[in-house]
Amino acid sequence: MRFRVFKVENAADYIVTALLLVCALSIAISRHQGGLNNVRQLSITFVSLLEEPLSNIRVYRQALSTNTYLQRQNILLQDELSRLRSIEQENRELREMLGFRDTSDIELTPVNFVTKQLTGMNSMNNSFTIDAGFKDGVREGMPVVTSDGLVGKVILTSRGYSQIMPYFNNQFRVSARVQETRSTGIISWAGDNMSELVMDYVPKTVPVDTGYVVETSGFGNEFPGGIPIGKVIRTEAQQGKDTQRIFIMPFTSLSEVAEGFVVKFQADTSVQNLRKGYNELFR
Repeated sequence: MRFRVFKVENAADYIVTALLLVCALSIAISRHQGGLNNVRQLSITFVSLLEEPLSNIRVYRQALSTNTYLQRQNILLQDELSRLRSIEQENRELREMLGFRDTSDIELTPVNFVTKQLTGMNSMNNSFTIDAGFKDGVREGMPVVTSDGLVGKVILTSRGYSQIMPYFNNQFRVSARVQETRSTGIISWAGDNMSELVMDYVPKTVPVDTGYVVETSGFGNEFPGGIPIGKVIRTEAQQGKDTQRIFIMPFTSLSEVAEGFVVKFQADTSVQNLRKGYNELFR
């Protein structure tokens, strides 16, 4: 096989041939410009028809991705809002507690409720546990309160914890008085309603209206007087007796309580000794 060798003297021929080809192509393109435009328009239309469904699919997938992101952000925002509301409620309760402590003339020890047991109706097992014990000066019989009012009393203590008997317990009793009339009676829980207490031994002749405030009386040398308990919601005359039963809605919600105070109050031993001697006289 023989190869043709490029020679310099033949360069003019190649250049002329190339120029003629370029001119021919230019003339051909210029003569068929309309046809090329038609082909170009058809190709653009065809490509557009193909891209439209693909574009819809792309937009749909982007919308799904955006929706998933927004749902995730909504959940995070709802969680943040819930935590902020919880913090706001806790701050409100702490401010009320601080205000209560500053205005109270009795010694108070702040505590947290670490466990709650509210089993329901007719229960002697309802109890709370607080994070303060005898190392903190907590003793059996001391009242436990919040800024709203009475919660219960200490019944058992250890070094760092104490068990509380709340007012919703069949064994709970406290001497109380109606603030507006100064009439006294005994507060207890009937065991059939987790939203009200009862006050007995108030004479029928004493008018007691709805909305009256009931507080500890200080009688019995068990609790100091003036601790709010609740407000009167209705009264019932007791058949065959000269007394009436007063139904009270407590100020403190046991299901919501989280922080409180132990009232550093202990019974006067001299009063207890007098009562003990009195009882022995009639044995």
